[in-house]
Amino acid sequence: QVQLVESGGGLVQSGGSLRLSCAASGFTFSRYTMGWYRQAPGKERELVAAISAGGSPNYADSVKGRFTISRDNAKNTVYLLMNSLKPEDTAVYYCRGYAAWGQGTQVTVSS
Repeated sequence: QVQLVESGGGLVQSGGSLRLSCAASGFTFSRYTMGWYRQAPGKERELVAAISAGGSPNYADSVKGRFTISRDNAKNTVYLLMNSLKPEDTAVYYCRGYAAWGQGTQVTVSS
């Protein structure tokens, strides 16, 4: 079955960096757009970044210039490199692909 497993979250100080990973299985990863979403307490889940099957990225305005999404089709993995983190980036980050969701990984940015 389709599985998406995120890793790499944690606690970091403002201005720091984290790299999230999402390992996919159960579908032909290279053929699908993959995305990273986040949900902060009391807020709706929002798209952070997505990358097409061809490798074209797009980003939410709030993370442009700070976050980079990438994919390694040989490893069936999508990454989200997050630099210059801010307290408002604190959320549970979810991977999405093939209409499936991962379980989420917590990112907490302290001021």
